[in-house]
Parts: sequence; C-alpha cells; structure tokens
Amino acid sequence: VQLQASGGGLVQAGGSLTLSCAASGGTFTDYAIAWFRQAPGKEREFVATVTWTGLTTDYEDSVKGRFTVSRDDARNTAYLQMNSLKPEDTAVYYCAAQGRESTSFDAWGQGTQVTVSS
Repeated sequence: VQLQASGGGLVQAGGSLTLSCAASGGTFTDYAIAWFRQAPGKEREFVATVTWTGLTTDYEDSVKGRFTVSRDDARNTAYLQMNSLKPEDTAVYYCAAQGRESTSFDAWGQGTQVTVSS
C-alpha cells in the first residue's frame, strides 16, 4: 500500500485543519491507520490511530478532545480533524499503515506541514 498525506497549512491558534491520508495499491480495510508528527528538533511522536475496522480509536493525551481520527473505506482515505489548534501542534504530520498481521508499520506517507501561529 502507498499513502499520500495532504491538507496541511498555516492556521491561527484556535483554528482547524483536516488532514487526509489517501491509500492506493492495497486493500485499505486490511490496515489500521495511525498519525504521527515531528516538530523541529524533536522526535516523531504518535498522535492518533484508527483500527482497520474503524471501531476503535486512540489518541495521544495532548490532542484528546481536540483531534478526531476517522476513515472512509469507500474512499480509501483516513482523516485527522484538528480543532482548537495550538502553536505546539506545529509539526510535519505523517500517516502510516499497519497490516492486521504486522508488528510494525508497512507504509508511511510523505508528511504534510502544519503550522499554527500564535
């Protein structure tokens, strides 16, 4: 499977953005989708994930209540809705796919920049 992340941009604090992760070349429903982010000078960190069924989601503590991860299997696309954005959310955001039998991520998107101004 190949992933294409998009939707990043510049937004003021308190604003919203929706990131998309479009998949191709595989059976989308065979994969859980996760979002990660990497800020300048920091390590990549987990943000959110949605299972291959779409029934279970999980979030990093700092984004709980502000971000929502979802998937549209008909469109082979996962989303990360980000509300109440803060300057500390500024980072490059990546999506990743993990197969049902995998113990690691099988594919990564190329990253999309999110910049939140104060």
